[in-house]
Amino acid sequence: MLGYNGCGLPVSFDIGSATHDGDRDRVSPRMVRSNTVKIPFLYRRQIALIALLGVLTPLFAACGGAPQSQGTTPPTASVNAPTAPPIVSPVNPASPSPTTIVDAPTVAPTVPAPTETPVELTFPMTLPQTQHGVVTHLYYTDRERVLTLTEIAGYTWVRQQIQWKDIEGPEPGDYKWGELDNIVNDVAARNINLLISVVKAPSFYNPTNGLPRDPVTMGNFVEAMVRRYGTKIKAIEIWNEQNLAVENGGRVTVEDAGRYVEILVECYKRIKAVEPRIFVLAGAPSSSGVDEPSLAVSDERYYRAMYEYKGGLIKDYFDAQAVHPGGAANPPDTLWPEKPSYIEGCKPAPDRCWNDHPTHYFRHVENVRKFMVEEGVGDHQIWITEFGWATPNDTPGYEFGNYVSLEQQRDYIISAMRRIDELYRTPDGKPWVGVTFLWNMNFAVLWGAQGRPNHEQASFGILNPDWSPRPSFLAIQSYLAERKRRLGGG
Repeated sequence: MLGYNGCGLPVSFDIGSATHDGDRDRVSPRMVRSNTVKIPFLYRRQIALIALLGVLTPLFAACGGAPQSQGTTPPTASVNAPTAPPIVSPVNPASPSPTTIVDAPTVAPTVPAPTETPVELTFPMTLPQTQHGVVTHLYYTDRERVLTLTEIAGYTWVRQQIQWKDIEGPEPGDYKWGELDNIVNDVAARNINLLISVVKAPSFYNPTNGLPRDPVTMGNFVEAMVRRYGTKIKAIEIWNEQNLAVENGGRVTVEDAGRYVEILVECYKRIKAVEPRIFVLAGAPSSSGVDEPSLAVSDERYYRAMYEYKGGLIKDYFDAQAVHPGGAANPPDTLWPEKPSYIEGCKPAPDRCWNDHPTHYFRHVENVRKFMVEEGVGDHQIWITEFGWATPNDTPGYEFGNYVSLEQQRDYIISAMRRIDELYRTPDGKPWVGVTFLWNMNFAVLWGAQGRPNHEQASFGILNPDWSPRPSFLAIQSYLAERKRRLGGG
């Protein structure tokens, strides 16, 4: 189907589908529903590369016009700044991240939900073909431009992280959805799939804003969100990198994995009771080999503890496992110890520079898949909700980016996408990765506006601070357009 985007450029649309199970009254997900319902999935836009090259420069400069639903306060980099929008945590070590301004309550969104396609509901929900998306920052920015560039790149999903503490309060149960209404509306209007990642509990549920002490409180929140937005939100990720001490009040042990499972189970039940067509993701532990209570629990121990808690309780209460594979400066076809990377010129030694442990490698996602199969949850897909490669930057702790050029970033991203599409399949040929989300689209624009164009979050991006495309953006656009043609979508 041919149409035109907001810049007058021709685009074509296609549709995908998913399978899933859920019972509105009794969510015991090993059962399969025999009835058929309609499940929304997105229409993806494609722009032929040759046509785009002639208009790309003015498009990046002008597409989007005035910021849509833009707030009045620019983003800042200060920790927990009350006047700045949220920035999600990066692929590798965490860094301070701004928070969101809470607007006064607004009316519920009125944009119609995307066109739906009938699918039989089964458990767990899976996608028949891997899909690709990108992490975006849609709060208080030129959202129209961000979403237009998302479509031009060929992405069919966006991931937006929200901070729960900025929506509920000052009293429990007092929800002020504010700018999130506009974000959900704008994404739905373009038939782009939206994944929401929920982090940071209000202080009245946890003084440190870590995981809530009572799972019911988060269940109340996600249920309210689903009642408000329905299937305009296609997936919800329950927390982010919960194996880090910072997400657990400054201390984390392997026993905390059980507390997380209780929260996930409560959220799954509450979401599915309202809208069983929404994917529920188990949050992604940070790729870490560290076992130190003040810092982290290693991801392998945390994954296994989640899957083994109460005899495997979790197995019936999530659709897909979110994963954040690292990358550092290592090519995506390498993996320690069997095929380690060698970073020329890196100190203390080329074979001891963020390359002497599997968690520094993109292919660590293969280890996570192995853990899942061994623990009896191999029927659940993995969603890679953050991956990417930093480039030269000035942020301590991210020096590995100084060994990755813009051209290497481009090549590593495309190689990783190709590896996922071609190799990450079960013995019967089905994909075991459902959706990928590149970290990130537009964070360089935000940091550039603050005078920090070389911040590590900016260095992971595929846009420059002036909105112009990096080599990785153009390569992704070409790869996804060719992939769409190959799969018969245009």
